[in-house]
Amino acid sequence: MASSEAWKLDLMNPWQGNGSGILKKAEEIAKGVLAVNADVVDRDAAWPEKGLRTLLAEGFGGLVVPRQYGGKGQGMLMLARVCELLSKECASTGICYGMHCVGASVVAANSTDIQRECFLTPICEGKHITTLSLSESGTGIHFYLPQTSLIAVPPDHYSLTGEKVFVTNGGYADSYVVSAAAGGREAPAGQFSCVVVPNGTLGISWGKPWSGVGMRGNSSRTMTLRSVRVPRANLLGREGDQIWYIFNVITPFFLIAMAATYLGIAASALEEARTHILARRHVHTGALSQAAIIQHRFGTLWCMLERTKRLIYGAATSFDNGDPDALTAIMASKVDVAETAVTIVNEAMTLTGGRGYAEGSKLSRHLRDVRAVHLMSPTTDLLKTWIGKSLLGVPLLAD
Repeated sequence: MASSEAWKLDLMNPWQGNGSGILKKAEEIAKGVLAVNADVVDRDAAWPEKGLRTLLAEGFGGLVVPRQYGGKGQGMLMLARVCELLSKECASTGICYGMHCVGASVVAANSTDIQRECFLTPICEGKHITTLSLSESGTGIHFYLPQTSLIAVPPDHYSLTGEKVFVTNGGYADSYVVSAAAGGREAPAGQFSCVVVPNGTLGISWGKPWSGVGMRGNSSRTMTLRSVRVPRANLLGREGDQIWYIFNVITPFFLIAMAATYLGIAASALEEARTHILARRHVHTGALSQAAIIQHRFGTLWCMLERTKRLIYGAATSFDNGDPDALTAIMASKVDVAETAVTIVNEAMTLTGGRGYAEGSKLSRHLRDVRAVHLMSPTTDLLKTWIGKSLLGVPLLAD
């Protein structure tokens, strides 16, 4: 029989039970570490290393990696809820962590023994950060049409040449999931390969540090690859057969991580507005919370947030359950949160007046961070087209 002390220790383990301990630990990190550093991350466009390292040290590195590979074996819903909690305090950290989880899920999907040893084990041990490197300036939002070339180099290497843009965690991650045309640029649309490229590999260079209007800590940099050699053992799945990854792993995990990040921003903005409304009094009319127009506007925003939250949670749960229409619901959740989050942050700024508009306020950071939601691929317009195609039985990548 276990001792009473061992029983107490088991209760203190956030990775046991129904998941509430995981969420509690994520919230503690968000409030105790991310919130403290958020202003500096934003002001200096500093990669949020302290927050990310804390998450990894507390076991969050392998959140979505299957248990048989040493991970925590959590699903899409838990990823959404963790990213939401983190992003309430620092959206830059939320998106950086989310992209790590997406990269880890891609590596884990069809991993080999060598890939588990080289990448998944250190990820789960909290010693390795990974990320995606898919987008290119020549193809814009169509991240599934890479122009980077992947050439076989006998006997057991590949050579990569090309340029990636807006690489989250760029220059700081330990590895990058890089997409490249299978056999060269003449490969058919959607036929490409993904390889894991360790940071520091000869031939990689980085563009200037990221300095954006918002999401200033995500280190979204340009990655140039010039005859970068990687072992063939780093190939994910089969050469030229990555369309499965796009719609079964990359897109769903990426969209949920993004949707949850912006859900967190929206939730925080609405809470800022609520705090202001409850505290504000006018000498001639009394408490602001007693004004019918304020009650109406706040209630409208809450309904928007609740609708979007339930759509995101429901889509994530649908994916976890293996429902056939899960991807359509996930795409819809990112479309919905884009419109909801921008509206809520703008309206929260109006409700808080000059205090919310002041430089350095939390809302001013949210206002700059939230605008990226429509820009990050797959964009809102592209997703609406994909949803329409899916519902009408048209292949998503068909012209």
